Amino acid sequence: MRSKTVSLLVILLSILVFIGTAESQSTMPEAPAPVATQVSNTPTSQQTQTAPATFPAQPTASATTLQLPAPPQVPTSGPMQRLTVEQAEALALKNNPQISIYRLLSLASGQITREQRAAYFPAVYGSLTAVGAKEGSRIAAGNLNNPVVYERAAEGVTLAQLITDFGRTNNLVAAAAFRAKAADMNALATADQIKLAVDQAFYNALQTFALQKVAEQTVVARQLVADQITTLYQNKLRSQLDVSFATANLAQAKLLLIDAQNNYQAALSTLSSVLGYPAQQQFELVDISLPLNPPMDSVSQLVDQAFSNRPEIAAQGYEVQASQHFQKAERDLLFPTVAALGVVGQVPYRPTVNGVQPFTSWYGAVGVNVNIPIFNGFLYPARSKEASLRAQASQEQLRDLKDLIANDVRTSWLNAITAYNRIGVSQQFVDQANMAVSLSETRYNLGLSSIVELSQAQLQQTEAQIQFAAAKYQYRIAQSVLRFQVAAP
Repeated sequence: MRSKTVSLLVILLSILVFIGTAESQSTMPEAPAPVATQVSNTPTSQQTQTAPATFPAQPTASATTLQLPAPPQVPTSGPMQRLTVEQAEALALKNNPQISIYRLLSLASGQITREQRAAYFPAVYGSLTAVGAKEGSRIAAGNLNNPVVYERAAEGVTLAQLITDFGRTNNLVAAAAFRAKAADMNALATADQIKLAVDQAFYNALQTFALQKVAEQTVVARQLVADQITTLYQNKLRSQLDVSFATANLAQAKLLLIDAQNNYQAALSTLSSVLGYPAQQQFELVDISLPLNPPMDSVSQLVDQAFSNRPEIAAQGYEVQASQHFQKAERDLLFPTVAALGVVGQVPYRPTVNGVQPFTSWYGAVGVNVNIPIFNGFLYPARSKEASLRAQASQEQLRDLKDLIANDVRTSWLNAITAYNRIGVSQQFVDQANMAVSLSETRYNLGLSSIVELSQAQLQQTEAQIQFAAAKYQYRIAQSVLRFQVAAP
């Protein structure tokens, strides 16, 4: 009788201890939205939460003895950098090579305009000529030319000036100017794309860090449960099956932590690359974002805003105007070209030929030349037709671009709304999962359910924690994509 009483007391005492510790772990801490530190991984919450989620702290008693999987060691360079998303964008615009590439291409396009405009100015070049010829020489073959070849030495200057080509040069200059503007818009579009890439990499790094902290807390919690069940099994109060399930859940949590650590390091590597660093840097990422507000209701206004602000549309519009002016310039090839020519020079060496002096000491002449195209195998009409067809294709490209951007805006708007709604739903998921774990633990402690039910509740709780930790940053990314699509500041 006495042994039975002692056994009952031991069972009751074990159940009370297990229930007391299980209640402290049945709920999760708030999904970390931290200051992410690559070296110390110490979170510092500095953001405003939209969901009123407050959870008791995760048990940490076993954290001092639990050996968590070590994160992969990635070689880093440079000092620790504290970054907000705005600072990261500014750093990328300064360092990313894509910015330099398109800026240089824009400057190069401006020089093409100068090249075409050079036809407005006179072309001046100097000449030095020395000829030694047999007396009485004549050129008998070749093109039409002066048949007499005189021995001489001379120097002179030639000036050529275009008078008119009936608008061809004007259209070439206009086409080059519009293409230069298109290059400027492409440079702006590249800057917007880099900023979007920075936002995505920045918030993805914060998200992976939050998931890493969830995984660490899950390992700690499941280690505690596994230790408790193992102790009960050693005292003949639980079966080997319970220990196996608890150990399997712990191993699964460790696998989750290993993946989370890898994803976090990969996210930091991606962020370093977007910021223009050849090697991975050490970052302390600070989330000081504003409160999460839902997207605006009218998607049609966003489409109109995109049509007005997107630099890609402006660039393609300039390309359309450039192609139209180039088509006119190709058409103007059928018109005459009028140019003036002037020469002046000196002949210091001028021997006589048969007693006659063929050269004066100075020479000069002014003339006007008119070139009239008559027939060249239909080359100019074909060039004009080609340019016309390319101008029409450019207009269709603009229409297609607008259609694509309108679809991208609508899709981004829908994704932003979905991401915003996921925040509240994931909060409810966490609350219900915590309640399910609490009830499952109570039933398991009272012997009313098996370890399978408790394990299923713990797995669902972990999934809820992961969804909640990711929801806010997924919405931040969706907001960045939507801002990019409408070219908002």
